Amino acid sequence: MKKPQKTRISAISKLKRRNLLRLLGGTATVALASCVRRPLVGLPSGAASGATSGAASSAASPAAASAAASTAASLPRCVVKPQQTEGPYFVDAALNRSDIRSDRASGQVKPGVPLNLVIQVFQVGNESSNANANAACRPLSGAIVDVWHCDAAGVYSGVQDPRFDTGGQDFLRGYQTTNSDGIAEFLTIYPGWYPGRAIHIHFKVRVGDASPQRYEFTSQLYFDDAISDQVYTQPPYAAPGQRIQRNRQDGIFQRGGEQLLLQLSQTERGYLGKFELGLAIA
Repeated sequence: MKKPQKTRISAISKLKRRNLLRLLGGTATVALASCVRRPLVGLPSGAASGATSGAASSAASPAAASAAASTAASLPRCVVKPQQTEGPYFVDAALNRSDIRSDRASGQVKPGVPLNLVIQVFQVGNESSNANANAACRPLSGAIVDVWHCDAAGVYSGVQDPRFDTGGQDFLRGYQTTNSDGIAEFLTIYPGWYPGRAIHIHFKVRVGDASPQRYEFTSQLYFDDAISDQVYTQPPYAAPGQRIQRNRQDGIFQRGGEQLLLQLSQTERGYLGKFELGLAIA
């Protein structure tokens, strides 16, 4: 019994220090990978495996750790967001169009900083009832997404108001049906402001519109105040004067508005605004 033990110790002693550390490092990496190899609940199919491989390789190099962090940051936030009031200016005009800047009757295009608005809708299920936990969050195709908002002067189309009468006009309104990735995309302008409200866009998501199991979700999207301050130094936004209502001063924003902020990034012509929404549809 002693002889085999001495042989094994002798063999290990012949390993150089560098090789021994390399051997232990490889073992540690395998152990880490086995620890993180579990499903990430609430993410679309494929997201869990991507995040897992990134986490495992992060033990090997800082570059891999950075890639893993980037992957995690890009994962969709499949979270049910708060509903908010529809407001007095919704008109079910059935305008199926992605470019909502113009009024169809006059052909006039509303002036303003271009905004590409991308809304991605997910269906949130109960993962405990699914064999695959990733099925708890999947893109929802075929949903109708309506958007409507005011122009740079704070005016809505198609309604009567003490400040304006725009009956018969339909600028800055429209709907799109989500594609296989759950995306509805619009070309519009950065909204203006009016007294009593922070800057916002109304939206409504309808599923199974013609069925008895119809589902409807209504809420509002908000903008970073610092970005709005920059936009509002330009015409035509500067014409109404300096706005006084910011996000935290808006009573409606205070009821969940932090979860309804658009992810804004600047483009060559204007801004790209992204928003991801999870719907808990029975």
